[in-house]
Amino acid sequence: MHKNWPQMTGELSGAIRELRGGAPDVMKAFSGMAQAALKANALDTKTKELIALAIAVAIRCDGCVAFHAEAAMKQGASRDEVMETMGMAVYMGAGPSVMYAAQAVEAFDQFTEKVAG
Repeated sequence: MHKNWPQMTGELSGAIRELRGGAPDVMKAFSGMAQAALKANALDTKTKELIALAIAVAIRCDGCVAFHAEAAMKQGASRDEVMETMGMAVYMGAGPSVMYAAQAVEAFDQFTEKVAG
């Protein structure tokens, strides 16, 4: 195991709560933007989470990988869908995205195992 992704989301959640307390107006606006962006319209929420996961890989954001891998799993994404999404992320982000794509799959698998018990 490269990283413990469920542990990472737990630790980051505490730090994000602290940020919400220190910058409530900004974080409220950010939360509103997230809700609007994830609302199912032409694309369903699962597809949007897969897109977010691919972007997280392309920009190399560990916390983003963790939260969006978990969200994709919760939205019902399959491992095959994650793998195909990682193929697009690698295509768009080249070598560095290969490293993050491997980590995104690991994160998705860890969240899936956590739910399965």
